[in-house]
Amino acid sequence: MITRAEGAYLGAVRAFQNPMLDLLHKRHAPLVVSLLSLVFTAERPQVPVADAHTEVGDALDQLRAAGHGDDLPTGSARDLCRQWADAGWLARQVLDDDVEVYSLSAHAVGALEVAGRAGGTRARVSQSRVRTLLDAVERLAEDADPDALMRMARLDAEIARLRGELDRIQKTGEVEQTDEETLLEEAENVLHLVRELPADFARVAESIKVMQRDVVQALRQDERPTGEVLREYLERGEHVMDSTPEGRAFAGALRLIGDPQRLDHLATQLSTVLRHRFTRRLPAQQRAELRDIGRRIEQGLDQVFTAQREASFVITAQVRNHDPLRDRQVDELLRDVMTGLQAWVPGARRGQAVDPLRRLPVAEVEHLRQTAGDVRPAEPPSPLAAWDDDDSDASAAEALAWGGPHYADLGSHLVAFAEGAGTVDVGAAFNAAPEPLRRPVDLLGLLEIAHQRGMTETDEVAYVDAVRPDGTRRRFAFGGVTTMTKDEDDD
Repeated sequence: MITRAEGAYLGAVRAFQNPMLDLLHKRHAPLVVSLLSLVFTAERPQVPVADAHTEVGDALDQLRAAGHGDDLPTGSARDLCRQWADAGWLARQVLDDDVEVYSLSAHAVGALEVAGRAGGTRARVSQSRVRTLLDAVERLAEDADPDALMRMARLDAEIARLRGELDRIQKTGEVEQTDEETLLEEAENVLHLVRELPADFARVAESIKVMQRDVVQALRQDERPTGEVLREYLERGEHVMDSTPEGRAFAGALRLIGDPQRLDHLATQLSTVLRHRFTRRLPAQQRAELRDIGRRIEQGLDQVFTAQREASFVITAQVRNHDPLRDRQVDELLRDVMTGLQAWVPGARRGQAVDPLRRLPVAEVEHLRQTAGDVRPAEPPSPLAAWDDDDSDASAAEALAWGGPHYADLGSHLVAFAEGAGTVDVGAAFNAAPEPLRRPVDLLGLLEIAHQRGMTETDEVAYVDAVRPDGTRRRFAFGGVTTMTKDEDDD
């Protein structure tokens, strides 16, 4: 049986295993808190990895130059950032433009807030804080009590109080002034509440990312049909905000702060507060925090929505591009191969024969035949007609007429057509040749001769009429060229 002391001790041990308390408990916690607060700000929630390494390295050099080298950890700035990422204080991700960035995790944001509150103005038990607590308890009781009569009685009392205040203002024309000390207390209470928001937003975003990893892992290990997996996980991908407790709580808060008109009204109210003379007694940092409340809320909303979009995209891409059954077969095959190698390599010798892999992946068949085959036996093709060369009526002259180009006669015709000129137009020479040299195959032979002797394009289109041995004609068009009448080697 666990005693109260042991239970309390075990609970504290579990609490200090949280990365936030682990950060604050480390020996170099002041250095980690200071460097993270310098590199990451409300205006700069994401920092490229290379820039973060450079800035952390510059800060370490400045601290060593100031004489704090003995209190600093060893290792480079890159090593420190990697250690912080492994500890869960920094998160690495790749943006759409393929730039890798660091961002603070929810644990790191919470640790910075705790350190900031401990080192800054301590929250006091004030009228504003007590009123906030009482208002929260009253609203909780109203929401939990289903008694309609009690709700009506409370609304009547509230209406009477507001009507009395309205009548007093209408009669006197004066609004009851609040002293500056009370206003300062209320401003500090507002800042105390606002400092909790970044960590809350970060926790919501990280809970969505954890859900995304769980879904992808379950999807890869799923043995159900792909259609069923597709329907379930696409639905979860579209409703990731309802899949975690933090997401459901954020969805409820979003109904209050997600309205653009409400955010505009908040900005107007903050401007009214900052114009009041009591804000001059606030430090410059607190005035800046009051001014940036709306922007910090918008940044938190954007952080959560970005995590939601990424989770939906990753889950949808996983379902569309991966088949769970096929991935499982590949994983099993690779494990079998690795097991075989681990068993074979230690005792293997050079030149030793390797047993072949007995198991192969299952073949994927796109479509199986659905109709029955023809039961009739296959019929052989028709026999070829007998051919007797002795019965041919074709003469040698006719066979020669249908043969290849007459290269010698074509070369002589080019020289005769040129009449002593050094070059000749191929198209004109072909049209001037006798019909036995104007066959289509002779045109190819003439172009071949021109290529061998060197031909030049004329940027014109040549048209020629070819005549087959049977008297049929065929018109051809080609890019006009000229060639030399003799080979260069003949000179």
